[in-house]
Amino acid sequence: MDITRFHATFFEESRENIAAMEAGLLALESGGGGEDTIHVVFRAAHSIKGGSATFGFTAIADLTHLLETLLEEARSGRRQLDANAIGALLGSVDALRMLLAAAEHGDALDQAMLQQARAALDRILTGAADAKAAAPVQAAPAAAAPEAKPIGWKIDFAPERSLFLSGNDPLRMLRELGQLGELKVACRDDALPPFTELDPFEAWLAWDLELVGEIKRSAIEDTFAWVEDQCSLSIEPLMPAASAAAPAAVASAAPVAAAPPAPAPAPVSASAPAPAVAPAAANAAETTPVARHDAVETTIRVAVDKVDALINLVGELVITQAMLAQRSAELDPSLHELLLSGLDQLDRNTRDLQEAVMSVRMLPVDFAFSRFPRMVRDIATRLGKKVNLRTSGEATELDKGVIEKIVDPLVHLVRNAIDHGLETTEQRIAAGKPEAGTVSLSAVHQGGHIIIEVGDDGRGLDRDRILAKAVERGIPLPENPTDSQIWDLVFAPGFSTAEALTDLSGRGVGMDVVRKNISALGGQVEIRSRKGDGTTVSIRLPLTMAILDGMTVSVGGEVFILPLNMVIESLQPSLENIKTVAGNARVLRVREDYLPLLDLAVQYGLPAARTDSQPIAVVVESQGQRLALEVDELLGQQQVVVKNLERNYRRIPGVAGATILGDGRVALIVDAGSLPKAA
Repeated sequence: MDITRFHATFFEESRENIAAMEAGLLALESGGGGEDTIHVVFRAAHSIKGGSATFGFTAIADLTHLLETLLEEARSGRRQLDANAIGALLGSVDALRMLLAAAEHGDALDQAMLQQARAALDRILTGAADAKAAAPVQAAPAAAAPEAKPIGWKIDFAPERSLFLSGNDPLRMLRELGQLGELKVACRDDALPPFTELDPFEAWLAWDLELVGEIKRSAIEDTFAWVEDQCSLSIEPLMPAASAAAPAAVASAAPVAAAPPAPAPAPVSASAPAPAVAPAAANAAETTPVARHDAVETTIRVAVDKVDALINLVGELVITQAMLAQRSAELDPSLHELLLSGLDQLDRNTRDLQEAVMSVRMLPVDFAFSRFPRMVRDIATRLGKKVNLRTSGEATELDKGVIEKIVDPLVHLVRNAIDHGLETTEQRIAAGKPEAGTVSLSAVHQGGHIIIEVGDDGRGLDRDRILAKAVERGIPLPENPTDSQIWDLVFAPGFSTAEALTDLSGRGVGMDVVRKNISALGGQVEIRSRKGDGTTVSIRLPLTMAILDGMTVSVGGEVFILPLNMVIESLQPSLENIKTVAGNARVLRVREDYLPLLDLAVQYGLPAARTDSQPIAVVVESQGQRLALEVDELLGQQQVVVKNLERNYRRIPGVAGATILGDGRVALIVDAGSLPKAA
């Protein structure tokens, strides 16, 4: 069998397990994790080790085995994970991530990182050995009775009803245990329901096991590792006295051991001598299906390409439905009642289908936020600052494509908040603030958009300093600029007020890229700041990039779509409010401001079809700049399915994409941000 076809699943699962390990270790470090967190981290490491060993990624398996050894000591209570141990474990997580990327993409191994991670784990583990040697007093009482040495293990294994549905088989585990040593098996069938109520797809049996021999406890735990959270499992040392007393009970059970999973005990339930037990089992049978359903309704992995293809087909269906609706509007309702009723039903079903399919691509923002606790910790350590990270709205859902593209801008903003926004500990104490600064990440739905904010309680932006820097760089400034106009200057390419460069930020590279990336997603960004109180960067994004709300306008006999999130207002200005400056450039006076006025017909090389001497202008805002677009006619508003023009044709300046209208015509979506460049 070619197992390489399962690699993609292994890599995806390993990435999730590494993220779980990292989150768990950070929780332990902050004191927020408990015993369950250690188990979660251990299981994640164990899964990575098992998968990597199966697929032949020995470097990953070896490092994970070392890491797992340390976690096992913590899990069994033999070690407390102090700051050094967690630091070593987090370093190993980084090394695992590197090894995983190397195995997936064929990248060169960073041997220095790998050796450093292994050495850190070895130091921790060796220290544990020394500590044991230095503390014989604790071991002495247990060693006082050499005759009490365990001769094996007593195991109580009771799987949950849903065990079979996860693909696990108790018989396989019993066989594996039998290979470790002498195994004695007693089957418990007291939970079996009457035969007529027996569901063969549910696990009704439990087992009392005795495994005799010098066997490591970890070997037994490995056998049950895949069902650890689907069973009740107890592993206790088997003492000689207990073993001597047990044979009678076990001997009677020996025949059962020959066929542990078989429904052989059915005759026992058929005899059903204890009526009090039968109702209890029946009640259990009534209640367990609900729990089993909850366990089954988890998730499945589907390739993104397949989801995109499905969304594309639904988009085609939406266009077809709109086309039928437009054509049917001309029909006589009295003559075509059944047809029109069917089309109405088609409209409702299409909308339901569209919403259901679009929700497939929606993921919680936590997919983006989850990487920041580690990043904040590392940056704060490097800068010698104390930083608390607060997140909210992690469950807010956003399109997967938007989440993937918003991560880089958020990284820039969080780095800047810690490096430039937050003061040093001494400065904060002198300012009467808590010595630990706070960086906040939040997400919330607002209308048809999502608002993501990155804030800090640091020093805030310095208005005078930004103005001086803008004058020094020759950036044109409005008269009596408002705060928002001043803060907007930091998005100028290469703009920075940092006095010293660091390896994190301060080179003036980043904020312009942040705005560019957010604008490419159809979003907007703005800054709120107050000197001494901190800064908040607010990002407004559409929920999805596949469908947008647009204003349809007519220009030169063609229909264009203006994304509604950038439209501020539309107006019919008088001619005296339109001025010509610096040659052919025109500006439009809107109340107290003069905005560039662009004729869309000229921009796209179309003949203007307007006859009225008073033009129609639509004021839009893109990349922090407002401008007025002159159009022939406003047609209305509608939701459109975005078609990627670049993928299907080529990139055209001033055009963000295309869509198909209900009458079958293709309409271009205006990219207002690049319109002046296209002029």
